[in-house]
Amino acid sequence: MRFARIGQFLYRRAENLLALMLAVMFLAFMAQVIFRYFLNFPIGWTSELTVIMWLWLVLWGAAFVLGEDEEIRFDLVYGSVNPAVRRVMTILFAVALVVIYALSFPAVYDYVTFMKVQSTAYLKIRFDYLFSIYLLFAAAAILRYGWLVWSAMRGDIAGRDAEHTGSGL
Repeated sequence: MRFARIGQFLYRRAENLLALMLAVMFLAFMAQVIFRYFLNFPIGWTSELTVIMWLWLVLWGAAFVLGEDEEIRFDLVYGSVNPAVRRVMTILFAVALVVIYALSFPAVYDYVTFMKVQSTAYLKIRFDYLFSIYLLFAAAAILRYGWLVWSAMRGDIAGRDAEHTGSGL
């Protein structure tokens, strides 16, 4: 019970941070529009900040906020087969994703740490800090899909199958 409360607390903070990133991105975008089109004084840092926030927003959200059932996917085949085949498909694809992320992780780590030699043009943020979100995303994906494999092997994906409508998305 205590772990569930801690998990809910961390989930809410991850959502709060996601909302903050969205607000920063929106405000930077609005500042960019106002300065460029109303004041005729283009500023570059707003565009850079918008792109950075978009990168972090997408990967942070995918790693820590979105649940498995909230991801958008094209699943005509998955929705048309029986639950036993769905379970096998879940295991196979989740294992494939765990292997891909795990095999790529050392090279991604090397690349991210190498990028400390460059920084962004306006805000002077080192690229290793900027791209570090991908390391968090990849680690979270490995854990998420590893848990999905474990759950599917135990037969605990029935709730997901019961909610699945087979609508194609």
